[in-house]
Amino acid sequence: MSPSSGTSSTSGTSDDDPHPSGWEPRDPTLPGPPGPRPRRRLRRALSTLVGLLLLGTLLLAGAFVAGYLLVEIPPANAAAVAQSNVYLYRDGTPLARDGEVNRENVRLDQVPLTVRRAVLAAEERDFHTSRAVDPKAMVRAAWNTVTGKGRQSGSTITQQYVKNYYLGQEQTLSRKAKEFFIAIKLGREKSKEEILQGYLNTSYFGRNAYGIQAAARAYYGKDVERLDTAEGAYLASLLKAPSAYDVTTHPENRAKALARWHYVLDGMVTEGWLSPAARAAARFPAPQTARAATALSGQRGYLVQAVEEYLTDHGIVDEKTLAGGGFRITTTLEPAKQEALVDAVEERVVSRLDPASAPTDRYVRVGAAAVDPANGKVLAMYGGVDYTQQYVNNATRRDYQVGSTFKPFVFTAAVQNGAQTQQGQPITPYTMYDGTNRRPVEGWAGSPYDPANEDDASYGDINVGAATDLSVNAVYAQMAVDVGPAHVRRTAIALGVPGTTPDLTASPSIALGAATASVLDMASAYATLAAHGRNGTYSLVEEISRNGQEVELPGVTRRQAVSREAADTTTSILRSVVESGTGTAAQVAGRPAAGKTGTAEDDKAAWFAGYTPELATVVAIMGQDPESGAQESLYGALGQPRVNGGGVPAEIWGSFTREALAGTPPRDFELRLMPGAEAPPVPPVPDEPDGWYETGEAGPGATRPSVRPSGISGRSSP
Repeated sequence: MSPSSGTSSTSGTSDDDPHPSGWEPRDPTLPGPPGPRPRRRLRRALSTLVGLLLLGTLLLAGAFVAGYLLVEIPPANAAAVAQSNVYLYRDGTPLARDGEVNRENVRLDQVPLTVRRAVLAAEERDFHTSRAVDPKAMVRAAWNTVTGKGRQSGSTITQQYVKNYYLGQEQTLSRKAKEFFIAIKLGREKSKEEILQGYLNTSYFGRNAYGIQAAARAYYGKDVERLDTAEGAYLASLLKAPSAYDVTTHPENRAKALARWHYVLDGMVTEGWLSPAARAAARFPAPQTARAATALSGQRGYLVQAVEEYLTDHGIVDEKTLAGGGFRITTTLEPAKQEALVDAVEERVVSRLDPASAPTDRYVRVGAAAVDPANGKVLAMYGGVDYTQQYVNNATRRDYQVGSTFKPFVFTAAVQNGAQTQQGQPITPYTMYDGTNRRPVEGWAGSPYDPANEDDASYGDINVGAATDLSVNAVYAQMAVDVGPAHVRRTAIALGVPGTTPDLTASPSIALGAATASVLDMASAYATLAAHGRNGTYSLVEEISRNGQEVELPGVTRRQAVSREAADTTTSILRSVVESGTGTAAQVAGRPAAGKTGTAEDDKAAWFAGYTPELATVVAIMGQDPESGAQESLYGALGQPRVNGGGVPAEIWGSFTREALAGTPPRDFELRLMPGAEAPPVPPVPDEPDGWYETGEAGPGATRPSVRPSGISGRSSP
C-alpha cells in the first residue's frame, strides 16, 4: 500500500509521519481530548511562584552583598568638616568667627548627660540597643509619606549622621541606598559613642548653627557644658524643624515648639532619664533673640588677622592647619578696653573727618595698640575704620617711620652701656650737647651726617632731658654715635622692636626713627620701659583648642631686657613730655604718665607712644591714598595745618587711657635712677633757639623752653 493512501501501517509509523501512533485526525468541530488536571496546574503555579521568590531572594541577597562590598565609607563631605575658627575675648565673650559655617566640634564628654539623653528622647530612644538601620521604620515612613500622613525619614541617628557627615541632603534613591549601606558598615566599625558624638557635631539646629556647641552659643549664649536639662530639651526639639521651632523668629509656631519640648521631656521620664519631680519643675527656657552671624566687619577682621599672624609667626599653628578651621581661640583682648579704644578714635578722628571740604581727610588712617606691662598681653587694638573697607591692619603694618618715638631707645642704650660723650662725660639726663641745626656728628667713620632739627631750629647747648622733650635731632644723632649705633640697635631689639624691622640700621640715622616698626611693636617696647626693663614676647592668645583638645602655647619668659636703672631713667625724662612738653594733651588721662611724640618724614605719620605703670599704648595717624596705596602727607587733615604727635594721637591716648583705667586708683612710677640722674641744683638753661613759637611751632617770637629740677620740659614740634 502506498504511503499516500492515508491508512496506518500495523507495524508502526515512519520516521516522517507527523502524527504519533494511535492518533486519529478528528473533526475540528468536535471537542478535543481532556486537559491537565487542576491539581497539577496549581502545583505548577506554586512551583513557579516559589522559584520566583527564591530568585528574588537571591537577587536581593546578591544586591545586598554587592552593595555592602561596593559602597565604601567615603571621606567626609566638605560642608561637614568645614568649621569656623571661633575667637573669644579674654573673658570668654564672642569676638568673631572667621567663616560662614557656624560649627565648633566638641567631645561627647563635654555635652552634659541630660542633654545627650534629651537628643535621644527626641530622635531615637533605643539608640544604644538598636541596629544602625531600621528597615521596618524605613518602610513605615515610606508608607506614611505615600499615603499622605506626613513626610518621614525613618532614619536612625546613625543614618542621619551618615547623611550629614558623609553624603548630603539630596532626596534621591541612590543617596538613600548609599546611606543604608554606609550606616550598616559604620555601625560595625564605630562605637555608639563615636556615632552620637559625630551626630551632635554635624546636626543643624537653625540660626546657621551646625553642631550642639554652636547651637548652645546661638540660642543661649553659653558653651554646651553649661546647658541645663530644659535648654538641652529645647535644642533637641529643634532637630525636627530647626527654623520653624525657633520661637523668637517664628513666634506663631510657639505652641508647636512647646509641644515638641514637652514631648522630649516626657520621653526622658518614660525612659527613666528624668524624675517626674524634675519634669514637673522644668520651665520653658526662652532662647535669646536671634542675631546676625558675626562677620569680620569693623574691628573684628583686624583683630582676627592679628591673632592669626601671631599664631603662625610664633609656630603655634601653621597657616594651612589654621585655615582648616575648628579652632577655639581665646585672645588676651579685653572687651571694655577694646570698646574704649574704638570710642576714643571715633571721637577724636572719625567723627571729624570731612573729605568733601578737606580732601586730605581721605588719607587719614589710624592704628593703635595697648599692652599690659606686667605680662606683655595685648589688651586692645585698633586696625582701621572697617576691615571690609581698609584691609591693611594699621596696628601691625611695618611701613611707616616711627620718627622721634625711637629716641628714648637711644638714651636707654646710653645708660645700659655706660656710654660717654666725645669729651668723656657720662650720658645722663643733664649731660650737655650742642643742639645746633645741621651740626655734623663727630666720631663717625662713615659718610658725613648732619641732620636738620624740626623746622631747622637751633638750640645751642642743651641738656639731654630738654633735647628729649624738644626732639632735637642734632643731639640724638650725636648721642647715637657716642653710644654706638650697633648698641642702639641691640637695645631696641631687646626692648621689643623686631630685628627684622625695615630700616633698623646701625648708623647715626637710627636715632631719628627711620625704622618702620609697627604700632604693636612700639607698644611692646614701651611696655618694657614701663615694666622697669623686663620684657617677654607680647602675646595675643590666652588659650587655644581644637575639637576640645588644648593646643600648647609657648611659654613666655620674662627677662630683664635692660637694667632697671636704664628703663627707669628713661621714664624719668619722658614724664616731662606729658607734664609740660609736646605731649601735654595726654594729661587728660588724669594720672602719672610718660610718653614721646613723633613725626615721620614729610609728616606722613604722627605718633604718640606713652605709658602709665599699668598700661602702655601707642597711637599713630598715617596718611595713605585709598586708591593708589601711596603714603601721603597729612598737611591740612582734620582741619589742622599739621597733624603732629602732640595733637590728635596724644588726645586719643589720653581719652583711651582715662577710660581703660577708670575705677583703678592712679599709681605713680616707682623709679630707680642711674647715678647722676638726680636733678642738679640749677641746670643750665639753653639759649633761645631761632624761630621758637609760643604755640610750640618754630618761628619768630617764641618763648624759651624751661628746665626744671624734677625733669626737663618745654615745647617743640613733635
